[in-house]
Amino acid sequence: MGDLLLVRHGETEWSASGQHTSFTDLPLTHRGEEQAKSLAPLLARRTYALALTSPLARAVRTAELAGLTGTAVEPNLHEWYYGAYEGITTVEIHRTRPHWDLWLHGVPPGGEGRPGESPAEVGERADRVLARVDAALQNSTGDVILVAHGHFLRVLTARRLGLSPAEGRLFQLATGTVGRLSTEHGHPVIAEWNTRP
Repeated sequence: MGDLLLVRHGETEWSASGQHTSFTDLPLTHRGEEQAKSLAPLLARRTYALALTSPLARAVRTAELAGLTGTAVEPNLHEWYYGAYEGITTVEIHRTRPHWDLWLHGVPPGGEGRPGESPAEVGERADRVLARVDAALQNSTGDVILVAHGHFLRVLTARRLGLSPAEGRLFQLATGTVGRLSTEHGHPVIAEWNTRP
């Protein structure tokens, strides 16, 4: 059975400033493009049974610059729906909600077409992705690679390890890095985290 590789997209203007970014489809910064390109040698060493990206351009572009081919868009890989907190930093949110915690409270909905999500709702999407991942891993000798977003991939990691979605708070994931989830004695484990070439 292969491994599950998780790639967080390269830097954007808002990931650098700490602004919550889900629906706003910002391009990679120059640094973000360089981060993505630097992953190519690391990712080229592996064979992939399945390569999926978030539908957002920053993830698709990261996959392209990292040399991944044959990728498919998976809508469930979309970043956490930040609703009313889109484009706002945690520091700004704490001015009116000093005890707010994304991992415990989720986010309220924004305007039309901008839902907020609870940790449980993000966890449900992650579980759907993991069902697709497991099917691919069971039917191939290759790995599976997901190119997506920081908060979503942290929730997915927690779910893969049998933890609640809120435990994603334990797995900080930097832009333009790779995580590798594997197994040891039949149990899911983190084999690598925040890896750069």
